[in-house]
Amino acid sequence: MTVAQPDLYDAFAEEAATYGVELTRVDVSTGAVRETLAEVIEQPAVGAPLPWEDVSLPASVTTEPTPAELTEATTGVTAASFAVAEYGSVILAATPDGSEPASLFPDLHVFVLDAADIVPDMRATFERLGDQFRADRSSAILATGPSATADMGALVQGAHGPERVHGVVIDR
Repeated sequence: MTVAQPDLYDAFAEEAATYGVELTRVDVSTGAVRETLAEVIEQPAVGAPLPWEDVSLPASVTTEPTPAELTEATTGVTAASFAVAEYGSVILAATPDGSEPASLFPDLHVFVLDAADIVPDMRATFERLGDQFRADRSSAILATGPSATADMGALVQGAHGPERVHGVVIDR
């Protein structure tokens, strides 16, 4: 079983909690990832297929949503490419199957993260992304907690993205 270094997971969890991000940690070998996702998802839900052969979305998650289904969705579920422990942030890569809208439009974003994909800091983040972005001109979102803005005065959550974020961190 591959597990994130305890200090990296703990640092990520502690920092993410300061932004109101809840985490649920689950061992893939228990076969409980799909059930765990079903418990934290609020219907209706949309999502992008997960990139792991042994982890999949519950059948109730629409993976090819119409614009109307995307608008009506309460939850969006996507994979996180990796996380930055120092900031409690996740990297959400843009994918052809629609991960960006699923992570930004619904009120609740549920990300799925492999615990082994937690890096310590932004230096490690840029080392990991730099060559890839230069080679294929891809893009990603660096998300730290729920969307928030104070542009017009009081802090408002959910103005430019999800109001709530929940992470399901998988151990292998």
